Amino acid sequence: MTANPLLALGLDIPFDRIDASHVKPAVDTLLADARQAVREIASDAGAPTYDNVLGALDTRLESLSRAMSVVGHLESVATTPALREIYSAVQPEVSAFYASIPLDAALYARLVALASSEGAKGLDPVRKRHLDKTLEDFRRHGAELDAPGKARLEAIDRELSEVTTKFSQNVLDATNAFELIVEDEARLAGLPESARMQAKQSAEQKGKSGWRFTLQGPSVMAVLTYLEDGAIREAVWRAYNTRAAKENGPLIATILTLRNEKARLLGKRDFSDLVLADRMAKHGEAAYRFLRDLEARTKDAFEREKAELAAYRADKSGSREPMKPWDVGYWSEKLRMERFDFDEEALRPYFAAERVLEGLFEVARRLYDLRITQTSGVATWDPSVRTFEAKNAKGEQVGLFYVDLHPRENKRGGAWMNGLIAGGPTPSGGFDPHVALFCANATPPVGDQPALLTHDEVETLFHEFGHLLHQLLSRVPVRSLAGTSVAWDFVELPSQIMENWTWEREALDLFARHVETNATIPDALFEPMKRARTFRAASIQMRQVGFGVVDLLMHRELDPSKSPDVLAYARDAMAPFGTTPVPDDYAMMAGFTHLFAHGVGYAAGYYSYKWAEVLDADAFSRFQKEGLFSAEVGAQFRDRVLSRGDSADAAELFRDFMGREPRLDALLERCGLLESSTA
Repeated sequence: MTANPLLALGLDIPFDRIDASHVKPAVDTLLADARQAVREIASDAGAPTYDNVLGALDTRLESLSRAMSVVGHLESVATTPALREIYSAVQPEVSAFYASIPLDAALYARLVALASSEGAKGLDPVRKRHLDKTLEDFRRHGAELDAPGKARLEAIDRELSEVTTKFSQNVLDATNAFELIVEDEARLAGLPESARMQAKQSAEQKGKSGWRFTLQGPSVMAVLTYLEDGAIREAVWRAYNTRAAKENGPLIATILTLRNEKARLLGKRDFSDLVLADRMAKHGEAAYRFLRDLEARTKDAFEREKAELAAYRADKSGSREPMKPWDVGYWSEKLRMERFDFDEEALRPYFAAERVLEGLFEVARRLYDLRITQTSGVATWDPSVRTFEAKNAKGEQVGLFYVDLHPRENKRGGAWMNGLIAGGPTPSGGFDPHVALFCANATPPVGDQPALLTHDEVETLFHEFGHLLHQLLSRVPVRSLAGTSVAWDFVELPSQIMENWTWEREALDLFARHVETNATIPDALFEPMKRARTFRAASIQMRQVGFGVVDLLMHRELDPSKSPDVLAYARDAMAPFGTTPVPDDYAMMAGFTHLFAHGVGYAAGYYSYKWAEVLDADAFSRFQKEGLFSAEVGAQFRDRVLSRGDSADAAELFRDFMGREPRLDALLERCGLLESSTA
């Protein structure tokens, strides 16, 4: 009988041999082993030490963690009906197991005994932090509840796992269920040639004539930005912003109810106070004040931008009717092109996906002394996926990673990084390599032509690669504190800071080369691109602030039992942050996987993106002052931030790098809003 590949996952993950039929037997076995491990660690009669309590937990639960990471990843990028069904069946049980760990009275007693032991006093700072954080985490997850409270908490966590998994699957189904076929080419006026070719290829792949538009990111953005036909823009906008509304509206109400019950059970006012306790904000009110402050400092410029766009559209179209939401992207692009003489599509030939990856790797070499080369013979989940090996300046392997760039119908939307295996110190004094990946849904190749990306897609790849570097460069000896296992309002700093290099001539010239002539971006294109960076920056910022505010309001103030139409609540709360009013069936929240596709995820923490922008704009100012590719600054960012994971408090890591507390003005200055915010 062939061995189950999920039972012994090493650096070479056999993605080509993992089948849905392996999942249940493997999870059953690994869960049984994990439960036995917890029992043995909790019942050990010997004196508690770091190694036989926390060290043992970290080591003995790793096989289950690896297997679930791999299965969850496959369900995201290569799902099948069988895999979806079995993942939905095992995920709640695994989640319930992890939720039960802090509720184990004997294990908690063992931790308390360890914390008060003489041995704990001699722990190094990283292991002492691990012990302190674990104790606090146990308390925050119910260790001191009575028996009925623990039973209810376990039931809540199990149900949350089931409902959030279903939410995610509904979004994928709704995304794949939509298509719009256009057979009259005259209706494609305004659409760039690249988008036309992609729509044509999409139709051909489905055995249809004409041009096929979907709810995949590249298709939606092309339609809403460039297509002159307002009826098609409206159809796509409405479909995208009502995805899974009927199915997911009730699920959101259930998720919010369960989260709030969990928070109250654990002695917190609301879910935001529960999840933010170990983040930089510490509690929901601080995050809310931060967003409202940013809103106040952006609002005047936002109002000017709204009026300006409305006036421009009225002048050009002759219409005095209120602008519709599906018109905003189209008329914004028209205004940008006219004001800056800049067409984003003109940049595509300079951003062949292959060259962009080369640019990523060269930036990493210059900043962090990292050598990245493509590998062969490594199993993947799809033929389009590529694998790479990263080595440090000494030639030591730092990690292996996978890159999955383009949309597929069996792959969820968006872009993300996953750390599959966290390396750790070896007995010989070395460090085992990490295994990670990053995925996107960037514009795919058409026919024999290379994939040509937008600048926004290039930014996305740099962003996810920043997360990847955070994982690969980790040198934390404790797996639970390694890599991206940091406060969620700090985790976006390493990713968002990388986006800055996509705006600098010195960096772009490394890889932004015309696909036919190999020429760098000409000044006549680069200068308008730079000037256009802050175009409608207030509107973009207000949209993000709005999502953060609505997220916190839903998790702090909304009671679904009194306001069961959660989509209407979100729609009303978001209204002040929108450029135009939205229809009564607007239900973007029903597709908001960041908030509702996981037990926690970015729930009550979407503000993190804006907070991390403050950190990244401020941190990048050092590179601007001391050299875009300063080896000294790069080494400090690597050694004081990227390599340290959660081995110290996030605020301390930032201070170690910058020598002071973060300043909000750096973000406002980058957005071109500093003057208006202080006027």
